[in-house]
Amino acid sequence: MTAILQGVRVLEVAEHTFVPAASAMLADLGAEVIKIEHVERGDAMRGLESTGMAAIEGNVHALLEHSNRGKRSLGLDLTSPDGREILYKLAATADVFLTNKLPRVRTKLRIEVEQLRAANPKIIYAAGTGQGERGPDADKGAYDSLAFWMRAGTAMGVMRPEYDLIPNPPGPGWGDSVGAITIAGGVMGALFHRERTGEPTTVDISLFGTGLWAMGQAMALSLLRKEPWLAQPADTATANPLVGSYATSDGRNIMLTCLQAGAYWPALCEILQRPDLVTDPRFADHASLIAHAREAKAILEELFAQAPLDEWRRRLEPFIGQWAVVQHTLEAAADPQTIANGYIQDCVTAQGTPFQLVAVPIQYDGEPAVPTRAPEFNEHGDEILAELGLDWDTVVDLKVRGVVA
Repeated sequence: MTAILQGVRVLEVAEHTFVPAASAMLADLGAEVIKIEHVERGDAMRGLESTGMAAIEGNVHALLEHSNRGKRSLGLDLTSPDGREILYKLAATADVFLTNKLPRVRTKLRIEVEQLRAANPKIIYAAGTGQGERGPDADKGAYDSLAFWMRAGTAMGVMRPEYDLIPNPPGPGWGDSVGAITIAGGVMGALFHRERTGEPTTVDISLFGTGLWAMGQAMALSLLRKEPWLAQPADTATANPLVGSYATSDGRNIMLTCLQAGAYWPALCEILQRPDLVTDPRFADHASLIAHAREAKAILEELFAQAPLDEWRRRLEPFIGQWAVVQHTLEAAADPQTIANGYIQDCVTAQGTPFQLVAVPIQYDGEPAVPTRAPEFNEHGDEILAELGLDWDTVVDLKVRGVVA
């Protein structure tokens, strides 16, 4: 793959997933990323033992690897003047500064845009926050399960009205990973702008704002109708029987999304071996099919329940309409399209343990970006300091005083 960001240096002061996953994407696309970690404990993600949904066990810290692939690590005390001076020296060599520290923490650590621009007037300053840079909650922390999922309306949008249960996100770091794509895109746009104009910009992206964007169409409809966007009860009559999921005889599900129901009904009836349904007056044209949607849906439910998933895969293969199997994560990883497009890539930890990661969802020149492992804590510390011109005696003194790891 063309490493489109080769020659770009990113300096990261961030933890957990939202912002680090963005610089991980940039690293996969060719950028050099220097990750500044807490001088004693490193990124807080390193000590995470549970996602809140599942324990993190074994020799592979999958969450850390996902959001820190391909980086170099330096443990640095940013509360000390000497630590900040090293950061400023690194900033002078960087194209992008990326952080998820809250505004008050940035002020305390003296890592605001003014300080970074004093070290490098051309540096792009990118901040990822929970609720945005302005407003009453700008200085409050958040996780994607809160700002992206709950606050932006996603949870209520998928909450089944027949159950008194607020759904959790579908996986750890779900909103973080979506938001990371937005940050990475924002940084790439800022690099392009600087290339064209010579002027650096700031980049401001929040989990809340990204969550609102993800719900953008629902939000627009909701605002237009002056009604909250809520999931409909399961027994609500569908307006289109060719949009919905149908259970197979072995308890699996097929999802149909054929928006032009009348156009695809004859072809589906042929697949279902029910040509009589094509000429049935209730379903003879699009208007009739929609008018009798509940009856059509009941017939489809009965027919799909007569065969297992594997048979439906085979029978639906030539169907010209749009459909998909409702898959779990391991099935998605083994999907022929996943394999053909290189959407899952092999990696090896520093200890030699093999594992796999999802590739960055951007490909150039028809090839996927191949990720490399996350760094060990402070793995590149001495190397980075030497590149700044610090001699060994100076480095040892910094280590003794706890300025660097």
